[in-house]
Parts: sequence; C-alpha cells; structure tokens
Amino acid sequence: QVEVEESGGGLVQTGGSLRLSCVVRGQTSSRHIMGWFRQAPGKEREFVAAMRWSGGSTTIAEFGKGRFSISKDSAQSTVYLQMTSLKPEDTAVYYCGRARASTIWSEAANLGRYDHWGQGTQVTVSS
Repeated sequence: QVEVEESGGGLVQTGGSLRLSCVVRGQTSSRHIMGWFRQAPGKEREFVAAMRWSGGSTTIAEFGKGRFSISKDSAQSTVYLQMTSLKPEDTAVYYCGRARASTIWSEAANLGRYDHWGQGTQVTVSS
C-alpha cells in the first residue's frame, strides 16, 4: 500500500517563497515518476513539476520555469517543490502524486497517469 502526504503550504506575500514536501510511504521503484499538480478554485487540476524517483530528469510547467524547482531526498523518501517569486495566481491546492510504474517520461504531465495522491496542501499568495 502506498501513501502520499504533502505539507508545507501556507500564506505568503507576493514575491515570497515556500517549499512543499511530499512524503511517500510504501514500495516505490526507480521506474516511478513523482509529480506536483495544483488546482485553483473553479479550475481543473494542472501540472506543475515532475521527476523520476530515481533522480535525474525533471520537468517544470512553463509558468514555473525560473521560479519553481523539484528535488528529492532519497533517505527521507521525500520529494520537494521549491517555489520562489510567488504570485497571486499561484494560489491553489497543491497535490503530490505518484504515477503508474508503466508511465513513460513523455507522460509525466498527464494527470491521468497518476494513481496515488495526497490530500493536498493549500498555498495562498496575497497581493
């Protein structure tokens, strides 16, 4: 059984930074891809960032390039989303997910490829 748990959200002013954490419990192999998505009120869940559980390849959504980064602490089985220069439009619930083992790298931004999710953590950026 796999459990995913996010933390680190909060209220921050425009231009501020936050680091979100995603702890993964249960068997996860190097084949798995971990991703961050977000969902603002009234909008669909959208891709933010992803990386291979084995490390190495990462990808960031266009809106996050230069501001967001994704990384992993293998010893802690934790994936991080570092967000800087935050804007009010970054306000959303941020979710961490683990993609199916059969997911290939080109599918990393595909919401439908993820089958394990955390409960989400709220990020609010005030103007």
